[in-house]
Amino acid sequence: MNWLEVSLSVNGELAESVADVFARFAPNGVMTEQGVKFLDEEDEGTATGPITVRAYLEVDDNLEETRQKLEESLFYLEMITPVPTPTYKQIADQNWMEAWKQNYKPILIGERLLILPAWLESPDPKRIPIKIDPGMAFGTGTHPTTQLCLELMEVYLNLRGLKDLGGLSAIDVGCGSGILSIAALKLGAEKVLGVDIDIESVKNSRENADLNGVGDELILGQGSVTEILRGDFPFKSAPLVVANILAPIIIRLFDGGLADLVEADGEIILSGILDHQAANVVAAAEAKGLKLNDQRQMNDWVALKMSRDV
Repeated sequence: MNWLEVSLSVNGELAESVADVFARFAPNGVMTEQGVKFLDEEDEGTATGPITVRAYLEVDDNLEETRQKLEESLFYLEMITPVPTPTYKQIADQNWMEAWKQNYKPILIGERLLILPAWLESPDPKRIPIKIDPGMAFGTGTHPTTQLCLELMEVYLNLRGLKDLGGLSAIDVGCGSGILSIAALKLGAEKVLGVDIDIESVKNSRENADLNGVGDELILGQGSVTEILRGDFPFKSAPLVVANILAPIIIRLFDGGLADLVEADGEIILSGILDHQAANVVAAAEAKGLKLNDQRQMNDWVALKMSRDV
C-alpha cells in the first residue's frame, strides 16, 4: 500500500486543532514534530519552534474525495484563524523494521567482545557475544561511550583474571540496557549489581539478560548510589564499578558517595564524558581519593579508569 503524506507547520496553539482535523481522515493517527534545544549539559531537550503535524492518507479509489474533505475542514478552520497551505508527498510503504535490521551489524569491541543484534548468529566464534535487541532503548553498543566502557572493562577483567577473578563482583550505576552488566558477567565476574533510576531501564536490562542466558547472577533494581550505600541491595561496594552517565551527573554522584562503592584496590570506569569535561570529572574523583590510571577517547567522548589511591 502507498500513502499520501499531508503536513502543516504551525504554532503550538494551532497544532492541536490541525491534528484534530487530520485525525478524521488518517486511519493510523497523527504525528507531531518539533525542534529541540538543550538549555544545559543535563537538559534532555526542550521543545522549541513551530510544530509540524503529519498524517498519512491511504492511496485508494477514495483518495481524492478524502483529500477534498480534509481541505474543506482546513478551510473552515481558517475562517477562525490563519492556516498555512498543506504540503503533500507520496510515500511508498515498506517494512521499516526489516530495513533497519539489514543495516544493524555486529560490533567488535576490544580483543574479545562482540555486540550482536539478537536476530543474528555470531560471525566470530572466538569472541564473546553479547546479544542486544536494538528495539530496546538505553544502549545498543553503537555509541562511543558504551564502546569505551566495554574496552576498559575488558582490560580490567583480563588483568584480574590473571590473578584471581573468582568471586569478583561489580556495580553498574545507571545500567540502561544492561549491556555493561552482561559484559562484566561474560568476561568473568561472578555477581553484578545493576541499578538505574528509570524503571523502564531496569526492565530492559532484564530482557537483555534473558536474551543472553544471564539469570540471578545479575541483580537489578531501581535506584542509584544512595540506595546502594543504604543497603537496599545485597552488597554496598565492589572491586569494579562502572558508570556510563553524563559528566555533570557523575560529578554530583561523587558528592553523594560514588567513590565509596569502590573497594580497596578496586577500580571505577567512568564514561559519558565529553573531552572538555574530563578534567572536571578527574578533579571530582581525585577529591574523593581516586587516581587516574587510563584515559581513552573516541571522537569527542572520553572514558576514564580510576582506582583508589591507597
